[in-house]
Amino acid sequence: MEKELKIAIPKGYLFGECLTLFKKAGFDTDALEKKDRKLVIDSKEDSIRYIISRPMDVPVYVEHGACDIGFAGKDVLAEKESKVYELLDLGNGKCRLVLATVKDGIDRVKAHYQHFGSVKVATSYPNIARKYFNEKGIQAEIIKLHGSVELAPILGIADEILDITATGDTIKENNLVEMGDIMESSTRLIANIASYKIKYGEIDSFIKKIKNVL
Repeated sequence: MEKELKIAIPKGYLFGECLTLFKKAGFDTDALEKKDRKLVIDSKEDSIRYIISRPMDVPVYVEHGACDIGFAGKDVLAEKESKVYELLDLGNGKCRLVLATVKDGIDRVKAHYQHFGSVKVATSYPNIARKYFNEKGIQAEIIKLHGSVELAPILGIADEILDITATGDTIKENNLVEMGDIMESSTRLIANIASYKIKYGEIDSFIKKIKNVL
């Protein structure tokens, strides 16, 4: 008997990407396309239960077994240090994690680096930021923000930001300058470690259908 697959899908931009992918792969997407606020959606035709989640929560649900598989950005997986299997790089949702500062703050930030001073860094990725600066041997005060990170150096509460960008346009439009790349990211299909063994047949079948349309 076919086992139900529980799949975590991130809200926002990646939701649309996933929906397009499912359609191409031949999955029933009617329930997903309804304009309602349901967060748990069943597709009995495909024996799938979709869980719609904040992007940062997808690997949490998958790691703890609430979902069997899910779609998450590599940046989110790195930030969460998630203990999951990465099964497939979809190659979409590409973006970069970068360091940036205000134009007139470049010399000040470089001086901090050169003289091993402490820098204030605003970010939604505190774990990645902490690890990066520790590896560089630079003291950093990490200020965690949940949105509009670009405001931090403009308002003077941080020397620079560590943030995600797809095109760099938001950074430029706020008169910030990139100081360096931290990592590149794209969407990954991930699996719960136990589920991958218990539901291997169902997960493998799902992967093959997705691969066929990538």
